[in-house]
Amino acid sequence: MISSVKKLPETGNSEGNDDQFFTQLRQQEFSRLDEQRHVYLDYTGGNLYAQSLIDRHFDYLRNAVYGNPHSSNPTSQLSTQNVAEARRKVLNFFNASDDYFCVFTANASAALQIVGECYPFCENSHYVLTSDNHNSVNGIREYCRSKGGGYTYCPLHYQDLTIDEVALEELLHQHAECKHKLLAFPAQSNVSGVKHPLSWIEKAHSLGWDVLLDAAAYVPTSRLDLKQVQPDFVSVSFYKIFGYPTGIGCLLVKKSKFDLLKKPWFAGGTVVAVAVNYGAHFLAEDHERFENGTVNYLDIPAISRGIDFIENIGMERINRRVSQLTQTLIQRMQALSHENGKPLIRIFGPMDMKQKGGTIIFNVSDADGNVFPFEEVEQQANAALISLRTGCFCNPGIDEINYCVSTEEMVKYFSSRKTGNMHDMFEFLGYMRGAIRISVGIPTTMGDIERFINFLQKYKDKKAVEMKVGGEAVAA
Repeated sequence: MISSVKKLPETGNSEGNDDQFFTQLRQQEFSRLDEQRHVYLDYTGGNLYAQSLIDRHFDYLRNAVYGNPHSSNPTSQLSTQNVAEARRKVLNFFNASDDYFCVFTANASAALQIVGECYPFCENSHYVLTSDNHNSVNGIREYCRSKGGGYTYCPLHYQDLTIDEVALEELLHQHAECKHKLLAFPAQSNVSGVKHPLSWIEKAHSLGWDVLLDAAAYVPTSRLDLKQVQPDFVSVSFYKIFGYPTGIGCLLVKKSKFDLLKKPWFAGGTVVAVAVNYGAHFLAEDHERFENGTVNYLDIPAISRGIDFIENIGMERINRRVSQLTQTLIQRMQALSHENGKPLIRIFGPMDMKQKGGTIIFNVSDADGNVFPFEEVEQQANAALISLRTGCFCNPGIDEINYCVSTEEMVKYFSSRKTGNMHDMFEFLGYMRGAIRISVGIPTTMGDIERFINFLQKYKDKKAVEMKVGGEAVAA
């Protein structure tokens, strides 16, 4: 059975006690950061696991014998019970027990693939998605297009990277003749950190649309209550919430829309009856329909312990802490400037925390406004044991907006070649794209922020090296 939860630091759950609480939590659960002098600022990329979480899970693995769940023998039944317990924990965590199935997947992308593969796209269907989406959501357009359906992107506001709600309203009132209509958007951007309004779920439903909510970047620091908002499909990644286990996500499917998903094939574990001499089969009537083969029965029970860890801290407390740290970071970064008064940092997206999570994207510029190549900044951060992330972050829409990339430029690029990559595109366009992303989490301290700000200050009054593009020198 699962061992007891390790006791957290003794402080009240109030704003005044947060600093003390999280300082003690860092020492107790994440001491390896200080022991190895790491500044970790990539929590949107992957959260860090607490020491007690893996200690409990290793105890779990050591103290019993577990077998493949697809049997009635004792070891199989024990695994089945613990996987079922984790499933119940997930549904309770999202307040979804009565209304949703929890389908365990390899990751959030695999959860989104189920929707893309099984949603009944056809010539009489339409897919609307925001320009701010992870590529695993963007990719669903290929399923729609291959079945003759249409798709449309809803634009964002350039100034703060929020959804153009007037445009979205217009799109949702269109395609009334379509039989199947799907709207997809992220609850929180994996790049800008913008929290998009969940009120659009109910609005879309009222106009006959099904809704896919990508919650992977949202749920690590914000409460998602599926009694309050009820998207039809929700994708989640567990390591982004509590660090371990990796390689497990889930798709939450509203029970009333479960049969809307038409599985085009079957696999081991997904059928209750199948014939070889006669081409027929009956699919499972619950989550098992989409859990191909054997689930990760040794690691799924660790989800229970991860949820315990988060709930013992309190999601509201986590949200408050992350908001405070992010606001501090933004203020400190905005205050950095060169001797001539020009800003050192350009932050993309909103500056206030009313509609933003714990993620910041930015570039570093010299005194003439030329941008330091993000790869150079990343290399120097690596040398300083600072973990951040650079590039386009699997979200090309945000990058195209930030750099005002036109449709004509993209048409010319993709129509002129059969293969390409990021650097090939830079050379074709004649300018560099991409940015630097940092994100804070439960273990982040003011000491981490101070070290990062000191790192950025080293770029004051330095000159950005010019980048060679097509044989000509241009500002980096």
